Amino acid sequence: MGLIVMKFGGTSVANISRIRNVAERVLRSHFAGHQVVVVLSAMAGETDRLLALGREVTAEPVAREMDVLVSTGEQVTIALFSMVVNSMGVSACSLLGHQAKIVTDEVYGRARIVDVETSRIQAELDRGRVVAVAGFQGWDDHGNITTLGRGGSDTTAVALAAALKADVCEIYTDVKGVYTTDPNMVPNARKLEKISYDEMLEMAALGAKVLEIRSVEFASKFKVPIHVRSSFTDEEGTFVIDKDISMERVVVSGVAYNKDQAQVTIKGVPDQPGIAARIFGPISDSGIVVDVIIQNTAEDGLTDVTFTVTRGDLERTLAMAEDSARNVGVHDSEILTNPNVAKVGIIGVGMQNHAGVASKMFRTLAEHGINIILITTSEIKVSVIIDERYTELAVRALHEAFGLDKEPVREG
Repeated sequence: MGLIVMKFGGTSVANISRIRNVAERVLRSHFAGHQVVVVLSAMAGETDRLLALGREVTAEPVAREMDVLVSTGEQVTIALFSMVVNSMGVSACSLLGHQAKIVTDEVYGRARIVDVETSRIQAELDRGRVVAVAGFQGWDDHGNITTLGRGGSDTTAVALAAALKADVCEIYTDVKGVYTTDPNMVPNARKLEKISYDEMLEMAALGAKVLEIRSVEFASKFKVPIHVRSSFTDEEGTFVIDKDISMERVVVSGVAYNKDQAQVTIKGVPDQPGIAARIFGPISDSGIVVDVIIQNTAEDGLTDVTFTVTRGDLERTLAMAEDSARNVGVHDSEILTNPNVAKVGIIGVGMQNHAGVASKMFRTLAEHGINIILITTSEIKVSVIIDERYTELAVRALHEAFGLDKEPVREG
């Protein structure tokens, strides 16, 4: 007998028929003797519909009220799911974020979980109930409803699994697991049996849509095993776990990409202590995530700073960068933008112990006529910024070059 947290996304609960399918799957675990907590997203398309309603009222809706509005999508699904389970003869209880005592900070629309008080959930489990918790939402210290941002239900599920010390957190989605790359782009992409937290973090940061990055951070911090699997088959998916020796023997595990990128270059920045803080401080304070940052070697006391943000944040970033640049003596005309870039990267814990991986990546791209704009690396990742037009070509070329369509040759 164990405790399982099961999370189902919007496509899995898109209609009543699919909610019944979810209930049947959950009850198989329940009848096997497990305690089960189910985290549900809103029905497919519902969050977008609610966001559109809010923006129909006003171009700049109050963030607090938008969170109140969009959080209702998950309320519908947990209620319907619980009704279905009860109709099948098993007691079920639905809990909203504040009822499950998921406490967040006060950043509406992008709140972060700071605490989970599990006594209510555990009490319901001990009564033999299946507990359905609304994903994507919580409440702050003032009792306000907050939402966690896109993919927030993944974070809810893993945070609950960590707090409850669950045996596993099963993330059900419309794909069969984590693949070596996007199978929609590369048909011969291969499903991975397992992947490390660090690799999954890098893949999520590069744009892989399977898991939300904060959920992987939670899992890594609290060592929560995640099983990513399909809602529509019974086959095993991919386990996201701590790395082991066998993982280190595979040089490259996957190729990921992100087209939601925009490049900003501030030219002629004074090369002085504190300048970077004055430029990036306001951007960070506004909640904008800056990704790749490159600073050129200074000449005559001046340097160029180039960085990337998501395209949706480009306009706000540009306005703040212009203000900051003026404050450090840079004119508006010296700020350049390019919204037509993409990020492509290779990931693998085995890269730490193998030389020549980066050079092979660069050589492969050069052979296909793909120019590299920016480069960033970590111990287990090499990523580049390229012209968006070449994204698919780059991904396919790298996937083939590193033999990811074949079962890995575990070196060593």
